[in-house]
Amino acid sequence: MSDKATGGLMLFAAASVCIYYTVWTILLPFFDASSPVHDYFPSREWAVRIPAFILVIGISAISLCLGLVIIKEHQ
Repeated sequence: MSDKATGGLMLFAAASVCIYYTVWTILLPFFDASSPVHDYFPSREWAVRIPAFILVIGISAISLCLGLVIIKEHQ
């Protein structure tokens, strides 16, 4: 797969996730609770839990990498 195709695929995936999350968190409250649109999305508590989990994992990975670099420099 070429770099251009890979980049396009990554851009499409990022845009899709962004649009889905925006509809889920911003537009969904304006629909009635009985609307069938609510069936396409998880409960609203996950709109906070998922990004928080991703943030914790990301900060942990960055901290781990920095810690490993610091340990290697001291050896």
